[in-house]
Amino acid sequence: MVSAGNILRFGLLLALTIVLAGAAEAQQAAPGQIPALEGLINPSGEGRLSNSVIQLLLLVSVLSLVPGIAMMVTCLPFMVIVFSFMRQAIGVQQAPPNMMIMALAMFLTFFVMEPVFMQAWQTGITPYMDGNLTEQQAWTLTTEPFREFMMKRTDPEALLTLGEAVNRPVVEGQPPSFSLLSTAFMLSEIKHAFQIGFVIFLPFMVIDLVVASVLMAVGMMMVPPTVVSLPFKLGFFVLADGWLKITEAVLRGYST
Repeated sequence: MVSAGNILRFGLLLALTIVLAGAAEAQQAAPGQIPALEGLINPSGEGRLSNSVIQLLLLVSVLSLVPGIAMMVTCLPFMVIVFSFMRQAIGVQQAPPNMMIMALAMFLTFFVMEPVFMQAWQTGITPYMDGNLTEQQAWTLTTEPFREFMMKRTDPEALLTLGEAVNRPVVEGQPPSFSLLSTAFMLSEIKHAFQIGFVIFLPFMVIDLVVASVLMAVGMMMVPPTVVSLPFKLGFFVLADGWLKITEAVLRGYST
């Protein structure tokens, strides 16, 4: 097997070879005609970076922030919190694992957000790529579907409270800023997820209380109630088809 040290040495050797080759090519080329830099420098000769390089840097920066953006403008945090509450209510801490819960939440988020993504792509990104819109127009048209989606799920009280907290009160009749709206949307989604989590916990809490009362009545006080109640909670959850029912309820909540 190839060791990690050999791979590291090979990578360093390859990088050194590329640097030396570039330096040799730069020495042979005439000033201002280095092929590796022709696409980076502004052709006007002012020594500034070209617009394509700046756009590429912005694109890479946006791609690195994709997980945070998904948490800000989609229903992903709501899905993850609800499924985490469901797992804790049953009493199994590692089934299903975190990776599976995240994957399920991401697929459901795509199902919910697909119309928003398609509208943003058709109204903002595609015309901008065709050269029919400026950057500002493309930003406005691309974020408008997300604004509509977030406004439907955002509590007005959260918007007003956050606006007053940062001394930027929300004016009636005017759309709030995107940063303020996304923050209020995240807090509203967390609030709604905790409300659903409370409803999910209730039937399982009743099972725990009944089992604990029965164990106390028969004098088995040294037996942990959670160990005895776990099979009953699993059986109740399986018979009720809990995962499908909760998922259906969550999806219907976004379709209304």
